[in-house]
This record gives sequence, C-alpha cells and structure tokens, in this order.
Amino acid sequence: MSQASHANRIQKGILAIDPLMYDFIENEVLPTVGVDSESYWAGFEKVVKELTPRNKALLVTRDELQAKIDQWHLDHPAKNGEIDYPVYKQFLKDIGYLLPEGDDFLVSTGNVDKEITDIAGPQLVVPVKNGRYALNATNARWGSLYDALYGTDVISEDNGQEITRAYNPKRGAAVVAYAKNFLDENFTLASGSYSDVTDFDVIDGKLVLTQGNSHTTLKDPSKFVGYVGEASSPTGILLKNHNLHVEIQIDANNPIGKDDPAFIKDVLLESAISVIQDCEDSVAAVDADGKVKVYRNWLGLMNGTLEDTFKKDGKIQTRKQNPDREYTTPEGGKLVLPGRALLQIRNVGHLMQNPSILVDLGNGQEEVFEGIMDALMTPLMALNDIRGKTERPNSRTGSMYIVKPKMHSPDEVKFANDLFNASEDVLGLPRYTVKMGIMDEERRMTVNLKEAIRQAKERVIFINTGFLDRTGDEIHTSMNAGPFVRKIKMKEQVWIPAYEQWNVDIGLDVGLQGHGQIGKGMWARPDDMKEMMEQKIAHPQAGANTAWVPSPTGATLHSIHYHMVDVADVQSRLKSRKRANIDDILTIPLAKDTYWTPEEVRNELENNAQGILGYVVRWVDQGIGCSKVPDVNNVGLMEDRATLRISSQHIANWLLHGIVSVEQVMEVMKRMAKVVDGQNANDPNYKPMATDFDNSIAFKASCDLVFKGREQPSGYTEPLLHHARRALKGSL
Repeated sequence: MSQASHANRIQKGILAIDPLMYDFIENEVLPTVGVDSESYWAGFEKVVKELTPRNKALLVTRDELQAKIDQWHLDHPAKNGEIDYPVYKQFLKDIGYLLPEGDDFLVSTGNVDKEITDIAGPQLVVPVKNGRYALNATNARWGSLYDALYGTDVISEDNGQEITRAYNPKRGAAVVAYAKNFLDENFTLASGSYSDVTDFDVIDGKLVLTQGNSHTTLKDPSKFVGYVGEASSPTGILLKNHNLHVEIQIDANNPIGKDDPAFIKDVLLESAISVIQDCEDSVAAVDADGKVKVYRNWLGLMNGTLEDTFKKDGKIQTRKQNPDREYTTPEGGKLVLPGRALLQIRNVGHLMQNPSILVDLGNGQEEVFEGIMDALMTPLMALNDIRGKTERPNSRTGSMYIVKPKMHSPDEVKFANDLFNASEDVLGLPRYTVKMGIMDEERRMTVNLKEAIRQAKERVIFINTGFLDRTGDEIHTSMNAGPFVRKIKMKEQVWIPAYEQWNVDIGLDVGLQGHGQIGKGMWARPDDMKEMMEQKIAHPQAGANTAWVPSPTGATLHSIHYHMVDVADVQSRLKSRKRANIDDILTIPLAKDTYWTPEEVRNELENNAQGILGYVVRWVDQGIGCSKVPDVNNVGLMEDRATLRISSQHIANWLLHGIVSVEQVMEVMKRMAKVVDGQNANDPNYKPMATDFDNSIAFKASCDLVFKGREQPSGYTEPLLHHARRALKGSL
C-alpha cells in the first residue's frame, strides 16, 4: 500500500494527496492534456466539498431502508416460503423504496457514437489495470473466425478433428466448412454456395463470384460494401449485414489459403463493438499505487500511447492499439472503418473511499469517495480524445462514456448526473459531454428504473441487467425473509425473467432504440463456447443490442448471433408488448421447503466456499481482480466481485436461518481451501492458505465475507476485500 504519511502528502486546500497520485497527475496527466494545475485542484476541492455530504446522505438512506425491510420481515415471517405480497408492496411504497412513476419521456442524449446507437454487437469487459488485457480488448473490434473456431469446442474433436500441437487439416476443414456456412446463411449467393467459389472479382462496382465455369453475385448486392487490393484480384472482400462488417481475406500464398478453391485464408468478423474498461468489479486497486496503475492505462488508451511488451514463444513482442482499416468502396472511393472497439470506462460506485486523497471537511481527515475521484480524473485523461487531438481516436463525436455501477435509486442517479456536471465544469467541457451508462444491478434500481433514467435523460447511453450482482442484492435485501433456494435453482425463479424483460421494456419505453445500448450480462464459462453459441443468441432475441462476453474469442463467436438476429427489428416488435409485471420482480426467491438432503446442502456449501476462496486468495494476495477460477468440478468460471457477492450472501442466509451451522461452514471452508491450494499448485506466486489458517489474510477475509455477510452494506464485498488487501500490502 502507498504508505504516505500525513507529512509527506501534498496539500491542496482541504485535499491531502498521496505523492504517487500527485506526481502522476502533475507530471504525466496535466501536461499531456493541457490543464492548469492550480485551477484543476481548486475545482477538485470545490466538488469534494459540495458533493461529499450528499454522497454520505445517500448511503445513510440505503442503510435506513434496509433496516426497515429487515424489521418488516421479522414482524411478518414467511410461511412455506410465502409472504403477504400486497401488504409487502404497500410497505415498500410507504417507506419510499418503491416510488411512483411519472409521465412518459424520451432520452435526448446527443453526439453519441454509432457503436452505441446503430451497431448491435458484443461488449467486452476488461480490467483496465492490466495493460495487456486492456489492449487485447481494445483491438478485439476485429477477430478471426477461423482462429475462434479452431481453438474452441464449437468445433467437435470427434472423428479425427482433435486440437493437436501441429495444425490438424481435418479440424481445419471443419472450420472452413463452418465459416462458409456462415457466409451462405448471412450473405446468400444468387446461386450456389461459397464452398463452390473459385474466384472473386469486382466488375463495374459489383461483386462477381466465379464457381467453376459459371458466375454468380450476392442475392442482396447491397451487402457488398468494399474491397482490398485491385478490383480484378482483390485480397479482401468487405460485406455488411445488420451494420456489422465481415472481411473475406484472400491469399494464395497463405498456408490455409493455398488449399482453398478461392484462396480464402480467413474470414474476419467485426466483433467487440464496444469495451468497458473496468475500474470496478474486476480490479483490485485499494490505494494510490493501484489507482495510478488504473489511471495510467486509461490515459494511454485515450491518447493512443499505451503499449505492452511481453515474451511469447521466446520472442519479445510489443502490443499497441490497432490502426483503422481502409477499403475501396464499390464505386472506387475510400472507406475507413474503426480498427478498435469504442471504449467506455466503468467508474466505481457511490460506496467506497480511497486513501489516494484525504479530505478534511471539518471533522478530521477521511478518505475521498472513490466515485467522486474517478469522475474528476477519468474525463481529465480523456480530454485529448474528446477534443479530437489523437491519431487513433476513441470517440468520433467528442464524447466520453462512463458506466456507473451499483446505484440504487433515482436520487443516486441524480447525484451521479450532478457529479458529471461538476466534472465538466472543472474541465471546461460542454454540458453532457460525459455520457452515462446505468447498470440495473440493484433491486431498488430495478423497480424504479424509469425514474432513474429520467434523472440523466440527457446523458444516458446504456442500461443493462447484471444477474450476478442483482442476485446478491436480492438475497441481502430480503435476508430476514427466510432461507433462499439453492443457487442452481435461482434462474428458475419468477423474478429473473421478469427482471430481464422489465429492463428491455423500460429501455424501449424511454426511447433507447437507436439512441443507446440495452445490454445483457456475462457468459461466465470462457471454455464452453459451444454452449455459449447455443444459449447466448437469446440475448439479441430478447431485444438486447449488446451483451457481455469473457474474451476476444467469445466476442467473435457471439457476433454471429447479431448476424442471425436483426435486433432493431426485434426491438420494434417488442415495443408493443405488455410490460413485465413488477409483482413478479418483487417475488422473493424463498425456498418453499428446506428438506434438502445432507448431500445437497454439502454440495451447495462446497460450491459456494470454493468460489469464494478461489477468488479471494488471488484478490488479496496478488491483487488480481478478475480471474478464471476452477469450480468444484474443475470447470473454469470467470469470477469477479459480483459472483463473490452471491456466494457469500447465500451462505450467510443459510447460516441465519439454521440450514447450516457455523461449525459446518468452517469445516467446509478449511477443506475447500486445501482444494484451492491444489488447484493453484503450479502458480509460483501463489501462497497456500491451508498450511497456516490462522495467519492467512486471504483465508480470514474469505471467512469474514460469510460470517460477517449480514452486516456488510448491501452485501457488498469491497469493504472487507480492501481491508484485507491493505493489510497484506502493509505486511510486506
């Protein structure tokens, strides 16, 4: 941890700034973006003075509402998993939890990039603290379909199609067949199949495909939008469907292309249309040292200067942001397409504070609210991009995009909107330059979503559902109501489909179609791409024009779904349906009975405990905020704080209601710690927990998340994780 004493901090009014943070802002950021130091820090101080008391008051409101709900459930105990829902609903209205809905309105956000307004496609979420991952995601705008298929289980390993160390021609043939079938279905030829094509030509602005002794064209000629190379012998053919581009790459000298009848070496898909560079759930940044790493990478991304050097296959490689892609239009003009995904940045929510800056509002020094700091710093680092001064721009409309997580109410969105106003004023930006994404991942946000969007209707460009955090809040909010169903049964509960539909319904109702993104959550199993291809098409079919994927490969594969589904058409049809029932959303997923077998209870505990330990040990000991953690069956799952929130709250709920005992849970935690140690045995940086339970900070933090789960604000894991990480860093 940054160990700046009070004497070593740099004082700017009421701000006492850690030297690491101050030096970074003064020497790397302000000169780069051309902002005066004194005016910036004076503006920063003014915003902190004005908004810190409001931030605190919002958190007090959260606690007060939770206390009232806790007491109501004690006074109105459930019977066989049921409560008196009409009485409960009226109670929520009486305490100001469930707010009245106002008149209809439409969002009016302007200057929004087409990746958000016009192009339906995958969205990556990546920890911005990791420069290599951040660059990989940024460059995932275009992905090789051949590579995505060859390296995943979408292509079966049966019948001689195994993945081998050397190239397997049988597997390669299956990849090519899959890719050409994709082309047949989405860029249909007037006759025949792409498997029959032997040559491509552009004649008089039209794409002509040779099939032996005959010729054909596209059934819909408008889908041909460009080419690379000479018209008579193009090296690339650019196609377009549902606003997504596909490039057929041609090279007779390529090892793959030389064996293809038309010399096709690959099919390149426009993949990750947008990326959320994350400062929040997938990041461990508990002090100035961590926050500077986060901010430095964001500064590099916004100025096109971020590079990452690493060794691969014994060779030193340097990765940087990809350039744009150039094509010749059918008419002979020039077409330039973005080579990079549009970047948004997820700031921290309203809860956490950070020691990077201490503030004194008259009652002694306290840590700055991290969300306030993020809102004043991340736009600062994007100023050159906003002003069009970078060679490889992110926004082409002079905007900057912040996704704001874990907000609970319209008042909290209004606070965020006012915070963004203040940030724009400090930086001299026109009003509504900084756009807002609203994550619908808290129960009170869900039921008041329309009114929440109203508070930022000139700014909002994104809403989405997040099943994981939303389930964690579902459990914590109704902790006293009774024991919850097993996690495996959670998606079968009535509230989840209602919640998912409600989000789309509200988004369409307020006019997000053609103006913003309506998103769906993450596919958490990055190795199970075949199953993803079978299931995740449900997201565009549900009216979502973006959905989260765990990797660039996942983005390339998921992009196929947006060729198969015209999301704009789906949204137009869904506008007329009846809105989801809020009573279903308010239905608490309580167990109707608790006659689980000892084996079922043990399996539930083991699954939850293993996920908690596997994630926390890397977070605390190594500062890894997001990682693929093997579950009890050694299936790799993408874990972040959202999954941790569910698991810890679920055990806390079962403890409270006597389904399990403290002794039972502790026995499982210790036993699963040994399993996690074994799963990480090949990691040279890993510190085993089971060899010294009493002195393992990570193990104690994992236990605290469970045994102190009820008292954590909204069931969030951040306070305990940050405390443990700082303790670990302080002990080194």
